[in-house]
Amino acid sequence: MQYIVKINSLKTVEELENAWKTSDYIQLLKLFGYAEADQVNEKELKDYLYMAIADYETNEAAAIVLEYKLSEALVEGQIDNLSHEMTREKVAENYSDIFLHQALFNTNQLLYKAYNGKFPLTKATIITFELQGEEAIEITKDIVLQALSAGLSDSNLLHRLFEEQLEGKVAFPEADGIIWNLQSKGNATYQITTSEKWIKKDDFKEMQFEATVTPFEEEVDED
Repeated sequence: MQYIVKINSLKTVEELENAWKTSDYIQLLKLFGYAEADQVNEKELKDYLYMAIADYETNEAAAIVLEYKLSEALVEGQIDNLSHEMTREKVAENYSDIFLHQALFNTNQLLYKAYNGKFPLTKATIITFELQGEEAIEITKDIVLQALSAGLSDSNLLHRLFEEQLEGKVAFPEADGIIWNLQSKGNATYQITTSEKWIKKDDFKEMQFEATVTPFEEEVDED
C-alpha cells in the first residue's frame, strides 16, 4: 500500500500530560509519609510531593515510586536493582522490557523534577502527521511505524533493530512498546508519542515523503 506522509509538527517534551492523576499524587504523598495528603490543595499536590520525595535518598525514593507504579510487572529484586540503576542510566530507554518504557519514563521524570536533576534527563517525541492513502484500513501502531520509517535516516535505531518488521516480513508486537500513544485527529491526521530513543527530529530526512506499507500477514496452515 502506498501512502503520502506529511509531518505537521514534531516536538520534544520532558514529561507527558496527564501521566499522573490527582489520585496518584495523593497516594504517593501518603507513601512518602505525608498522612494529610487528602487535605492538600489540588494545585499544590505536585509541589508537596516533590518536597516529600526530596527528603529521601534517591534510591529509596525511586523504589517507592517504582513499587507504586510497577508492582504488578516487577518483583522486589527487579525494583531494587532499578532503583539504583535509575540514578546513573536511562532505564526508560535501556530496560530490556520495551513495554515498560513509558511507565519508566513517567517514573524517571517525576523523580528528575523532584530532585531538580540527579536522575538522567529522558525525553519523549510527539509527532503529528497526515497519512494519505487510497486504501481504507485500520491505522495501527505497526502501520504507523512502517509509514514513518520511510522518512527516517538509515542510521535510525528502528531501521537497525526492526528492519524485517518494518518491511512486514515478520510480526511487530514491539510496536506497542515503541509507540506509547496513537491518536486519530480526523481528516487522515494522527498523533503519536514515543521515546526520543526511537525518533528524534533530526532523524527525518524530509517532512513529506512517500511510503510503502506492507502489513504482516500470518501464514495459515491448510490441513
